[in-house]
Amino acid sequence: MGECARELKVESWELRVESVLMRVLIFGLLILMAVSGCREVPTEVVPLDAAFLRLSPIEAAELPLATRFEMPMGGENGALVYNAQPFRVTRHLGDDWNGIGGWNSDKGDAVFASGTGKVVYAGVPGPGWGNMVILAHRVADEGAVLGWSVYQTVYAHLESMEVKSGEVVERGKKIGTVGTADGQYWAHLHFEVRRSDAVYPGVGYADAPLDRVPPDAFIKAHGGLAGKIFAPAPMEVGE
Repeated sequence: MGECARELKVESWELRVESVLMRVLIFGLLILMAVSGCREVPTEVVPLDAAFLRLSPIEAAELPLATRFEMPMGGENGALVYNAQPFRVTRHLGDDWNGIGGWNSDKGDAVFASGTGKVVYAGVPGPGWGNMVILAHRVADEGAVLGWSVYQTVYAHLESMEVKSGEVVERGKKIGTVGTADGQYWAHLHFEVRRSDAVYPGVGYADAPLDRVPPDAFIKAHGGLAGKIFAPAPMEVGE
């Protein structure tokens, strides 16, 4: 009988403690809700982190079919620009296109969509990138199961962006202007071509090419550069 009484007392004490804790929790939540209700709701929309985006099969299938790609700067065949740092030189994952005047002579020059595609990212992913626009394209690919693959063209260090995420843009449409990533570099366009359905800012340099392909060779293979490659990228080490 004494043992049962002790167990009942312990159980009763535990219930009282649990009740007190529950009241404290509820009181704390009420205070938090009251404080939150007094705060001004921010009007600026926080953009979704592109590092966690991947195109769904339906989104990929609905991408516009891009049948031709051209240079994103200068004339359609790259007139008046030069490749200051080609793909894979010093581990570079893209091409750095500059105006022939060098320095900041091309700052503010127009940047065009290399191919017809959909804007899947437009923003500032990090201080080293400045403004960045990413277009996704559906490109014919005989070796793919569906007969096409998803490619992305990346335009970085922009001074301004003239498109928004979700827009479908035609090849040759002005999407922004050449910039310096807020003064971090001399003005130029960092241009990449990626074979991937994952949308992410990524890095500009790496020991391996990752999902990037040589931009100049890609444009040549898809109708641009009038059959010529300006400043072709070097072969990979070991090839």
